[in-house]
Amino acid sequence: MSGDTKVRVGQCHCGAVRFEATLSDGFNSIRRCTCSYCRMRGAVVVMAEMGGIKILQGEDALTTYRFHTGSAQHFFCSRCGIYTHHQRRSDQNLYAVNVACLDGLSPFDFSEVPVMDGINHTNDTGKPTRQAGTLRFIPTD
Repeated sequence: MSGDTKVRVGQCHCGAVRFEATLSDGFNSIRRCTCSYCRMRGAVVVMAEMGGIKILQGEDALTTYRFHTGSAQHFFCSRCGIYTHHQRRSDQNLYAVNVACLDGLSPFDFSEVPVMDGINHTNDTGKPTRQAGTLRFIPTD
């Protein structure tokens, strides 16, 4: 799936929110994060640039959550509670899109997902983002 930059359609669990995402670097930007919110949410994400997400349906059903500095804006469906995407804290021109919301995709389609160190966020430390590890999925079949 590397390098796939075509527009992807996605939705929340109940279908109230539908969107299109143009992936800025295909699936090369896939990742997870260790910050407190991402750790609890457990989503695998991929990046879209500012303007790369178009809400097709249900904009009124979207709600947001902000924490810590309040600069990252996390969007989720107010009906089913599924996180669809968020505007990133480290680069406000990028959105992270929940891979599990993209039609025909699952986080388990990726055998390895880099895990970024969100506990020691680059905006707090002034240092480049560090990869904290790798999440691996090994099917039993």
